[in-house]
Amino acid sequence: MTALLARLAASRLLWPLVMLAVLLIIDVIAVPGFFSITVRDGNLYGSLIDILRNGAPTLIVAIGMTLVIATRGIDLSVGAVAAISGAVACSILLGSPDPGNPATVAVAIVVALLISLVLGVWNGFLVAVLGIQPIIATLILMTAGRGVAMLITEGQILTVTSPPFKALGSGFWFGIPVAVYIAAIVFAVAATLTRRTALGMMIEAVGINPEASRQAGIRARGLLFAVYTFSAVCAAVAGLILTANTMAADANNAALFIELDAILAVVIGGTSLAGGRYSLAGTLVGALVIQTLVTTVYTVGIPPIATMVFKAAVVTVVCLLQSPTTNQALASFRRSLAVRAGKGVASAS
Repeated sequence: MTALLARLAASRLLWPLVMLAVLLIIDVIAVPGFFSITVRDGNLYGSLIDILRNGAPTLIVAIGMTLVIATRGIDLSVGAVAAISGAVACSILLGSPDPGNPATVAVAIVVALLISLVLGVWNGFLVAVLGIQPIIATLILMTAGRGVAMLITEGQILTVTSPPFKALGSGFWFGIPVAVYIAAIVFAVAATLTRRTALGMMIEAVGINPEASRQAGIRARGLLFAVYTFSAVCAAVAGLILTANTMAADANNAALFIELDAILAVVIGGTSLAGGRYSLAGTLVGALVIQTLVTTVYTVGIPPIATMVFKAAVVTVVCLLQSPTTNQALASFRRSLAVRAGKGVASAS
């Protein structure tokens, strides 16, 4: 137990977990029944379930963003890709004579994912082949993507009626939201591919030193293509969940600012924007912090006009607590306590 606590104290997950616990304590103080979970029609309902369900899209996008950032890159286009994905799916469903047919829904989902895959390859081409800085390369699609989504929807908010499609965003399976299952699958796939194979080590190598990794025989170009494509597919999945939740494709507002929430989740989780070492578990905690923070804003009754300020303050506190300077100060403090304890034992003997 002592060894576990020591590892946790030295981990970059310490402060995100502390902040998550603080937010949950604030919520339960404001709403005494915050932790209560009820069962209705065989499905689980409650504030904690809402956090998991509403945080699933952010987590999915953040997983893809984690791998991109680990290669010393950034993907600002995920919100636009999510909007395009939802627009494509809704347009296909509206154009079908039977939008409630599971086969039609499957076609709409597959087409949306394939288009997002092409968009991810485009980002990878700009970064890996043309050598454009990732922030500029993905900013192109971030700017143009919303316009593409507007063209697909013809400037309208497309509303569809399709129970199988709606299940992606608000459906349940064995009492648990479908969105939570999808997020868990994406997380498991990413963790398996990066931590059970050499892929994760190669991503870290490219992020730490691209030239050295190239001389070591790692094909950085193909790796960049892979991570940007995976990030786009994750964004498309999140876009489908968000669109299915509202049953409407809104090119202007769908997944708005989700790229910022994803980047914040990655940073809160301890992944460095300088590339190299990353933590998918940290990203999971970071996404939970972001979504719990949103829930806390409504629970405490903070005015909507001050929501962004409160959110920025909490994120700033977490980042400051994770900074190298803070870690060094805490390490020095622990060493001084250990020295004092040692002297006290020596004097007593």
